[in-house]
Amino acid sequence: MVDILLLRHGETLWNREEIFRGQSDIPLNDFGRRQAEALGKTLLSWGLGKPHFITSPLSRAHETATIAATAFSRVKEITPEEAFIDICFGEWEGKTVNQVEKNYPELYKRWKTNPGQVEFPGGETLDKAADRAVKAIYGIARTETGNPKVIISHRAINKALLCRLLGLTSNSFWKLQQNTACINELLFTGKEFILIKLNDTCHLQDLGKDKRDF
Repeated sequence: MVDILLLRHGETLWNREEIFRGQSDIPLNDFGRRQAEALGKTLLSWGLGKPHFITSPLSRAHETATIAATAFSRVKEITPEEAFIDICFGEWEGKTVNQVEKNYPELYKRWKTNPGQVEFPGGETLDKAADRAVKAIYGIARTETGNPKVIISHRAINKALLCRLLGLTSNSFWKLQQNTACINELLFTGKEFILIKLNDTCHLQDLGKDKRDF
């Protein structure tokens, strides 16, 4: 049995302003850094020992890992993994929800109703993003032993990955919530993943701001 924690990075300004991020490299805001500190304290309280942080190479994920890791006297390492980079939203990146809804009305409607059927203009599909993330998490579960594994990725990747691991199609994307700095816990049996925790945000209760699934 291998236990893996799958986290979402802390908040950025673009999360708060509801701007599509994708593979644009947007740093954490001050609140996101406080969320990362809370993550670190919680992971330490869980007795993880010497965890191995594996992150999307984008700064909002890597910074979340770096801040969380300061709670520990030792970590195995912080390893960037390209497979966990955010989905490529193509032409939507850098645009607000309102701008996308105005300029791509039919595609945006499909995104909200049948997300698995959407290929972003100049970008990816959820299935393509899930393919790379699934391959990576199985590789980690099968080859990494000893140290606890903490993966820090993005809303779209986490949702697409969880859908695939739970045997759901990408059209179930909106049935799962992933707030900033949330924790998901997965148990790998050697053949499949079992979901233990989903979108756990108990560690953020004292920060006094709204939870945000965007």
